[in-house]
Amino acid sequence: MALGLAAVAIIAALLLDPWARATLVRPRIYDGDFGRLLRVMGYVPTWLLAALALWLHDRAAARGGRRAAWLALAPIATGAAAEVLKLIFRRERPGAIGADYVFRAFDDRLWSTSGLGLPSSHTMVAFGAAAALARIFPEGRWVWYALATGCGLSRVLAEAHWLSDVTVGAVVSIGMVAFAWSRRTPPSPPAA
Repeated sequence: MALGLAAVAIIAALLLDPWARATLVRPRIYDGDFGRLLRVMGYVPTWLLAALALWLHDRAAARGGRRAAWLALAPIATGAAAEVLKLIFRRERPGAIGADYVFRAFDDRLWSTSGLGLPSSHTMVAFGAAAALARIFPEGRWVWYALATGCGLSRVLAEAHWLSDVTVGAVVSIGMVAFAWSRRTPPSPPAA
């Protein structure tokens, strides 16, 4: 079911790419505070600082560091995966040449992700953190996912990514964290 929904979302985004590119345009989105807030959701150091704060809180409450580790590792892992996927897919950002997709040849800067957009690294980091936070603090999941969605949308509005770049990033990140979460060792029961 989840894979089917993911496939539908990606296909829909691919079909909507030309419309989004022509319609969802606000190149100066990062000039304002709200736009900068959305972009920083896709910045790994934001989540490392949040993980540090969570670790300090949990340490004081004698809870251990598992939640903080999740919050730190999810955006790091999803951000790293984004860079690897860019090297594989090699699709350039919008506007590289006209309004069509452009793919970089493998003999052109083989190990450089500069100028590559599929998937969006900011979106993968934001959704990696959101997916981890949704598991750690499920009551706030809509806040986390709204911020991650805003981050992805801001990347489209800034003309830095295709809609499909951010959709693939969101789907892959949520899937990565869900998979890792399902493989985690449950916490030990409290001592009697």
